[in-house]
This record gives sequence, C-alpha cells and structure tokens, in this order.
Amino acid sequence: MSNHKNVNALTAGGILISLGIVFGDIGTSPLYTLNAIFTSILGVKDGVASHPGTITNDIVLGVLSCIIWTLTLQTTVKYVIITLRADNKGEGGIFSLFSLVRKKAKWLILPAIVGGCALLADGVITPSITVTSAIEGLTNKFDIPVVPVVIAILTVLFIIQQFGTNLVGKLFGPVMFVWFTVLGVAGLLFIVKDFSILHALNPYYAVHLLATNSKAFIILGGVFLCTTGAEALYSDLGHCGRNNIRISWIFVKITLILNYLGQGVWILQNEGTFVPSSKMNPFFQIISSHFQVPMVILATMAAVIASQALISGSFTLISEAVRLNLWPKIKIVYPSVSKGQLYVPSINWMLWLGCCSIVFFWEESSKMDAAYGLSITIAMLMTTILVSVYLRSKRFPKYLIAIFISIYVLIEGTFLFSNLHKFSDGGWLTVLIGSALFTVMWSWFVARKIKNRFVKYVEIEDYYQILSELSSDESVPKYSSQLVYLTSANFKTEIESKIIYSIIQKEPKRADVYWLVHVDVMDEPYTLDYKVEFLIPGKLIRIDFKLGFRIEQRVNLLYRKVVEELVKNGEIDITSQYTSLNKHKIAGDFRFVLLEKHLSKFTKLSFYERTIMDYYFILKRLSLSEERSFGLDSSYVDVEKVPLIFVTPDDIELNRLPV
Repeated sequence: MSNHKNVNALTAGGILISLGIVFGDIGTSPLYTLNAIFTSILGVKDGVASHPGTITNDIVLGVLSCIIWTLTLQTTVKYVIITLRADNKGEGGIFSLFSLVRKKAKWLILPAIVGGCALLADGVITPSITVTSAIEGLTNKFDIPVVPVVIAILTVLFIIQQFGTNLVGKLFGPVMFVWFTVLGVAGLLFIVKDFSILHALNPYYAVHLLATNSKAFIILGGVFLCTTGAEALYSDLGHCGRNNIRISWIFVKITLILNYLGQGVWILQNEGTFVPSSKMNPFFQIISSHFQVPMVILATMAAVIASQALISGSFTLISEAVRLNLWPKIKIVYPSVSKGQLYVPSINWMLWLGCCSIVFFWEESSKMDAAYGLSITIAMLMTTILVSVYLRSKRFPKYLIAIFISIYVLIEGTFLFSNLHKFSDGGWLTVLIGSALFTVMWSWFVARKIKNRFVKYVEIEDYYQILSELSSDESVPKYSSQLVYLTSANFKTEIESKIIYSIIQKEPKRADVYWLVHVDVMDEPYTLDYKVEFLIPGKLIRIDFKLGFRIEQRVNLLYRKVVEELVKNGEIDITSQYTSLNKHKIAGDFRFVLLEKHLSKFTKLSFYERTIMDYYFILKRLSLSEERSFGLDSSYVDVEKVPLIFVTPDDIELNRLPV
C-alpha cells in the first residue's frame, strides 16, 4: 500500500514509467493521423485520389494547427490540468470518477456505463490499427503479407497476458523514451528545411480552415485521431501518479508536435504527387531510407506497448465494473505480485477475437480509420459530464464549471458530429460493440435493482430467542458447527426473510454459531476494513467487510482471517462441541449457505422487467457461480435455490363450489 501512496512522488523513474504506460496510444497516433486526414481531403479510394491538386499551403497549416490546438485544449487542459484533479485515493479512470460522484445523482450511472462501454469498444480498434500501421511501413522496401504478420504479433501479445507483464513493463519506459526522441528528431530534421511550417502554431490557421473549407467536419474526424489516447492519462493515474504524468506530458507533447510539423513539411514538398496510402505514409517518408527497417521495428514495439496499455486498461475497467455490480462475475487472475497486475481471460480472448476480425476484414490501416474515433469521442463526452459534477462537489465556482461544460461539450460534440460520417464506413462496428457491452452492463445493473425491490427484510431481534433455542436443541440434527450466510442487509437490525426461512423452516439448521457476513463495496479503491458485532453472544455474530472497488472479494480468506483474530483475542470459541472432539480441542467445521435466486413462472413483472431479468439469468449462467465469485471453497458451500418473489396463497382467489 505504501508504494501506492508514494506513486504521486515526482521521480525520474516515475516519469520514465509514465512514458511507457500512459502515452502509448497517443504516442503512436502520428503513424496514421495525417494519412487519414489527407485521405479524406483528397478523396482517396482504392489508391486513387478523387480530388488531386487540392493540397495547398493553407490546408496543410490549417490541419496542423487543428492538431496542435486539439492536443492543447483536449489533452493538456482537459485531462492533464483538470481531470487529473479527480483523484480517488490515487486512482483514476471513468469508474473511479463515477465512484467519487455517484451519490450526487442516480442518473450518473448512465454516463459511467456508456463511457466504460465506449472505452472497451476502443480496446478492439486500437491494437488493430496501431500494429497494422507499423507493419505497413515495411511495404516501402519489402513485399510482405501484412495481415498474417499483424495477426501473429497480436496473437503473441494476447497469449503473454496470462503470464503477467511485469518484466515486459520494465522495458516500456526506455523503449517509449527512444520512440518519442526519434519522433522529435525526425520531425525537426524536416522543420529546418522550411521554418514557415511553424505558422501552424497560430490558431488562426485552424479557425480559417474550419470556417472556409467545405470538408471541415470530415477533416475534424481525422484530426481527432491525434488525441484518442487522452483517456489513458486519467485511467493510468493510479499506476504513475499525477505529477509524473504531467511532467512527462511536456516532453511527449513537444515531440508529437515536432513530428506532425515535420510530416507537414514533407507533404508541402510533395503536394503534387502525394496520395495517402501504406506505401506513401508521411510518417515513414520523413525517415531516411537507411533507417526504414529499424524505424518499423521501433514503431512495432511502440504499437505493441500502446496495445498492451489498452489491454491492461480494459482488464482494470472490467474488474472495477465487477466490483461495482455493473458486470457479471467472471474469472480474474493475478499473475504477479505487482500492484494492479491482473488478467481477465474472457475479456482477453474477446479482445483478441475482435482485433483479428478487424484485421482480416479491413486489411489496411487506412480502412480501419473509419471505425476509429467514434466510440472514444463518446467516452470523452461522458467523462466531461462526470468531471463537471466532480468540480461542483468540490465547490468550484459555478461560472467556471459552466465555462468548462460549454467549451468541452462544444468541442467534443463537434468531434462527435464530425465522426458520424464514419458510421457507414466502419464506425458502426464500434457502436455495435459498445451497444452490446451496454446491454450487459445496463441489464446487470437494472436486474440488481429489481431484485433488491423484492427482497423482504425482517427485524432480526424477533428471532433471537428461536435461534438460541434452535442452537441448543439436540433433537434437531446438527447441520454445522459454524454456519455462515452472506447477507445483503445494510443494517445489523435487519435480515432477509429468506435467510430466516432457510434456517428455521426449509430445513431446520442447528449450529453452534450462526454467522452473517456482509460485503460493502466502498467508493475508495483500496479500503480493507471490517467490524464485528455480537448480536447474540456466542450464538449469532455479524461481520461487515468494507472493501474498495479494486479489492478482490475473497470472502472465504477474509472471513477466516477475522475468525483467527477473534479466536486469538479470546472473543469467540470455535472448538467443536462434539464430546469426542471437544476434549481434544479440535475446531468445529464451517459451512457456507448461499441462496441462489430464480424467477418463478408465476412472477408478475412488466414486459421490460421480465426481459431484463431473463437476460440477467442468461448472463448469470455464463458467469462464475456465486461460490467461486466470492472465493469460497465449494466443498464447504451449500447452494439453496429460492424464488426471487414468493407467491403466497393470499395472491390467489378461489371460489369453493357447494357439494
């Protein structure tokens, strides 16, 4: 935990790690951004330009100015300066942000889910386009099959996830430092050939282009590609720390701008013959032919790092969604001792399948551009909404919050509309993926609300006497020495009626001690607290765990740890009450009882609610069982099926006919 608390310390190592973890996505955007923009401007299709000769000095300067000021307003101001303030005990990301503000309004769940789904959809596109763009650089000198090579690299990348990326992660920083240095130097070598390109630093050229060019919206759709990795700045806050990210961004931004300006000089020098394609990508054209192969290797490494960062981010996002009850319980593996290192097999192979399908379907990075950008724009808009609520909770002046919302809804709304033209060309794919993910998250969330609506609680004090008598009633066969139930009751005075029914009526369960275990997911990421209350001394004990949304809910181990501490402190005695075992001081057995709810065919729900619940139970069958999701040993667990809604005789009206 100390390492986590010290992550905000500004150090050379922290800055280097930030280069490797945070900036992979945005750092590889020069590979395809200008290529995509001028493909739209020239109307390139099947390698032929529909509008040749349309490249002018003003257009190049305008495009570059748009890129520079997008990086400034969107990445620097919104994310680096403002959003990084939303620090949830050292953690960032859209679900961390949601945890900070969710008590402010119930509707905030919607932007949180939409944003999370959009980020996951982006995770399918980013590895595909970055690795493909890098490998296409080899086509300048070699005639190689791009698709098989890209598929092979992506497959290896996804296979190694299960072994952890701790060792590989140590190489990320130095590789990305070399990458950004080469970007800056390559761009600078072309800038010195034409210093007039520096006019692009003036926002006038961006405004002039957008005001006078008929393709302004289409151009903006390509410009947005330069800032698609900005969300990673906030998502990786917990890995690198605010100060390290902010300082390293200065270096990253300078090198990116230098590279874009250098590419701009080359485009102006070749405006009459430039036709955007994999073999005439401005990024590789500004590299000397002697260094083409080393540059492709370096670009491929950078692309893999960018993909790795996004894959790891997807794992973290899903694990948080599981803890916040926004995603079905799935298997999560911790492959190394490093903090934050986790592996989610189902998500890993879902991403692999999605990436490979995209590469097979589109084959070229220029065709993948159409599917890129639309989903991440939506994610950024959702972040803007949540950040504005956060700023209000911190009592920032209302006029500043209004300015923030106005500016960024306008900017990101404009980018969203400019990306909508991509929908039919490929943007539909990310929308389709995001929508499918949304149905899962929304159904899981709503189903929980529906279930909670039908959970009936009773006063536990009313059952103190009968539980005490049942525990001592030797005419009832002993079910277990220590009997444990997981309860959703937030207050110690309440208990679900179904638990009482299970203990007393369904099959009377005699035990020496009854335990009630409640897990509360906290808004902070790494909380690990508990409290114990003796409701009936020596007979009925309640344990409340307060766990952060990034803490693995290993209830079995946590419960055992608490029991060990209670025994050590002399607060309880778990020695078996069987005479033959008691005299040898042997501990009694433990048994967990889980109540698994199901929908009765007699249950009355609206069509919408019934559809949600049917979908929920399908997802539940595909997810981990309750005992595995809570980390329980199945040999000590009994699962009892109970109807979600009891249908009582009072609900039925019968007419008795006379004999």
